[in-house]
Amino acid sequence: MEKNTNLIKTFNYAIDGIIYTLKSQRNMKIHYAIAILVLFLTLFLNLSRIEIIAVFFSISLVILSEMFNTAIEKTVDLVTTEYSPLAKIAKDVAAGAVLVSALNSIMVAYLVFFDRLNPSTLSLLIKIKNQDVHVTIIGIIITLLFVVAGKTLSPKGSHVQGGVVSGHAALSFALATSIGYISENALVATLSFMLALLVAQSRIEGRIHTLREVIYGGILGILVITLLFKVVF
Repeated sequence: MEKNTNLIKTFNYAIDGIIYTLKSQRNMKIHYAIAILVLFLTLFLNLSRIEIIAVFFSISLVILSEMFNTAIEKTVDLVTTEYSPLAKIAKDVAAGAVLVSALNSIMVAYLVFFDRLNPSTLSLLIKIKNQDVHVTIIGIIITLLFVVAGKTLSPKGSHVQGGVVSGHAALSFALATSIGYISENALVATLSFMLALLVAQSRIEGRIHTLREVIYGGILGILVITLLFKVVF
């Protein structure tokens, strides 16, 4: 039990860092918005597995660089508040790392998307009907990004437990909605939503979230997946 508790605390601390960066850094907000846009765009393109990996890696690299940049800036500010050539070098190098990662992402985007965004190749849209799994994965990732962004609006609780939106409810209802669309079977869809309701109930019974927060999460998960499937198909 102690190990499980420590593991939860470790996740809390890590997500606290992500949320702080998203709250305090304007560039991180831009990175998140671009990440959601790019992930949504991949739904309309017949990307290979390697290309999808390259996109995910580029997004992760930019976000990680911004987080390391923030960490270095705060560390330097903790050590000294006065001007120092060494402090300037540390901050400049950290900012340079963000720039390099951003340039890398632009190059990857050019190589992956340019030909496919050419008007003569937009016929690739019709191939999206074979991308059920891809739609589901992208939908889940976008749902989680919205959950993280939503938790920045809440001053209460930790970022794994509590917050203005229930991440567990959002994820469970997103999965249930995806299963319903993919299976096209009323019984399977009903059983999936029953499981999602049990997850939501557990968050309320455990007093981790209020009924309103669980409802917000459920609506978010359903809307994101439904929007993606309706737009794509």
